[in-house]
Amino acid sequence: MTAFKSGDPLTLNRLYGRSSGHKLRKGQQELVDRLLPQLSVPSEGDITSRALFGDDRPLHFEIGFGSGEHLAYRADLLPDHGFIGAEPFLNGVATALGHIRDQALRNVRLHMGDALEVLRRIPDRSLTMIYLLHPDPWPKARHAKRRMVNDGPMQLFADKLKSNGELRIATDHPVYLEWTLTVMQRHTDTLEWTAETPRDFLEPSGGWIETRYGAKSRREGRRPYYLRYRRR
Repeated sequence: MTAFKSGDPLTLNRLYGRSSGHKLRKGQQELVDRLLPQLSVPSEGDITSRALFGDDRPLHFEIGFGSGEHLAYRADLLPDHGFIGAEPFLNGVATALGHIRDQALRNVRLHMGDALEVLRRIPDRSLTMIYLLHPDPWPKARHAKRRMVNDGPMQLFADKLKSNGELRIATDHPVYLEWTLTVMQRHTDTLEWTAETPRDFLEPSGGWIETRYGAKSRREGRRPYYLRYRRR
């Protein structure tokens, strides 16, 4: 019998799920071997825009970037901003590297592993935006502690965001939506939900793109929800 272990991703310090899928194609493996080391977040020290890009610029952080479509889109849209993406899945990282190469993006750094390891090393009040788009919903109640939307990570997000910085969350899972709204009610002193009408969370705001996952979700009849929170 396995005992219940309380906590959340901030205290459990463990990644769940696969770290790789199908074997990488030759070109993808070359990107991982050659380009990833050039773009990887340093393994030690504070993580700042100056340390990563050599200057002071707005800094964005995407947690679990999947195949990197949104990350690459945002980085291309805002070339004078810096972007950090964290993703534990090797195949997603390889695909993201392809986007970065093809779009000649110079303002992206990647971490293949636990996003929270990197986030802890970012000085407080440094981030302009944090993106958490379609995280694993872990819909079973006994797995709720694995959900990224939990009290520990939300407090960490609030610590790292600048005043008026923004946290964007997207999900198409009703259990995760309800869970997120409940958790965020406990953080209204630091993170303010910006929605004023239903349209504000039923339709994406400017700067969002529909990724392949989002398109698949709509085809299968699931509605995505788009939640935006502003750091007070």
